[in-house]
Amino acid sequence: MARLLDAPVADRHLVERLRARDHSAVSDLASRYSFRIRQLALRCVKNEEDADEVVQDVLFKVYQKIDAFRGDAALSSWIYRITFNIAMSRLRAARASSREVELLPVAPAGGDGSQAPDIADWSGLGDDEVLRGELRQKLVKALAGLPPIYRVPVLLRDVQGLSTEEASAALNVKDQTLKSRLHRGRMMLRGELADFADGLALHRESLQWQN
Repeated sequence: MARLLDAPVADRHLVERLRARDHSAVSDLASRYSFRIRQLALRCVKNEEDADEVVQDVLFKVYQKIDAFRGDAALSSWIYRITFNIAMSRLRAARASSREVELLPVAPAGGDGSQAPDIADWSGLGDDEVLRGELRQKLVKALAGLPPIYRVPVLLRDVQGLSTEEASAALNVKDQTLKSRLHRGRMMLRGELADFADGLALHRESLQWQN
């Protein structure tokens, strides 16, 4: 098992200074890791302002919890896990605060007595757009049906765009474990979507013959 003594010299000295509560070490921590923290945060929260706040939260958390860093993983991996957890907490809080608004029913009539539009009416959409909407719904349902051990790697890599290193650090697993679970999750999704994809291909082929 790796130890702190096996870590890069720069990280080892940085950890020692942080543990000694050397305030100047926080500036060095920010210089060394802020960009990478922000890149990972941005992939999660999809918002630059929130990503900037995540950076500040992470730097503070690292300084505050540095004694909990055992050195059995790289400092960067530990920081990635903290970043991922904070970004996900912020994302869940933002979604929770907006969920009530999103789920409000459409009023049956406008203030002038006119009928409110039916937001579920797809009659004005082209066939391809309707099919894309159905595919998205099918994909969401298929993802929800995956066991969490396979669903989370797919979400991190294919939906949120994390790198293998970042996703592995966030889940605290080895890169090869992450890749194995990701492959299995993708194969399960492919199986769930195969019938729909075949139907979509047949639909497009029939349209080509009609034209």
